[in-house]
Amino acid sequence: MELTEHARKNRAHWNRLADSYQAEHGEQLARVPLGWGVWSIPESELRVLGNVRDKDVLELGCGGAQWSIELTRLGARCVGLDNSERQLEFARKAIEEAGLHISLIHASAESVPLPDQSFDIIFCDHGAMTFADPTLTVPEVARLLRPGGLFAFNAETALHFICFDTALDRISTELHASYFDKRSDEGDGSVCFSLPYGEWIKLFKKSGFEVEDLLEIRPPQGATSTYREWVSHEWARNWPAEQIWRLRRIKKARS
Repeated sequence: MELTEHARKNRAHWNRLADSYQAEHGEQLARVPLGWGVWSIPESELRVLGNVRDKDVLELGCGGAQWSIELTRLGARCVGLDNSERQLEFARKAIEEAGLHISLIHASAESVPLPDQSFDIIFCDHGAMTFADPTLTVPEVARLLRPGGLFAFNAETALHFICFDTALDRISTELHASYFDKRSDEGDGSVCFSLPYGEWIKLFKKSGFEVEDLLEIRPPQGATSTYREWVSHEWARNWPAEQIWRLRRIKKARS
């Protein structure tokens, strides 16, 4: 399958941005390598993935592979996928320095060059579930997961999506778009996606998933983040900016 137009744009964007992204956020990612979202809420607190030992795990949008490295240390057999060659260069260097073996794939999450039912767990912390079309990625994850497998991902909420002021490149307390109609946004050469809650649930059911949990992330008092341009602490304390879906692959898809 050829890359979609937005996948080509996002590949070029992240190849340009990778160096500055790792320079700006790498310290935070390294400090809490198993931390969810822009506030790095520890996996040990949220318990999204559970026991990963001896599990085949795919990370969608692995970036510098910080998550995959730590999960491998916990006994998982990890594969990291990213749409950006430059991000994967950072991942290869980090994996080599860690002395680990982790397979890396350069591809879009919309079309993954791997066999059906290859994984027990597929997860994403923003990454591909932000910068790829969910109507393509969710069915692709279903194809790649074994029956009973876990799909967990963190993404921007619909509320944050329609409150973000694209013209000023900052979050606001005003609505800037229709909750029902806005599905994607483009700026700085990248394209990102979001869905209303009901549309997410319809897509999950159609693709063969059951919803186990929905976590709306709220940063602790005094929390700091290097992603300050994306959201403010005050905003995220009052309204959910990020959401973690926890889904289970069932044996037969429902229409």
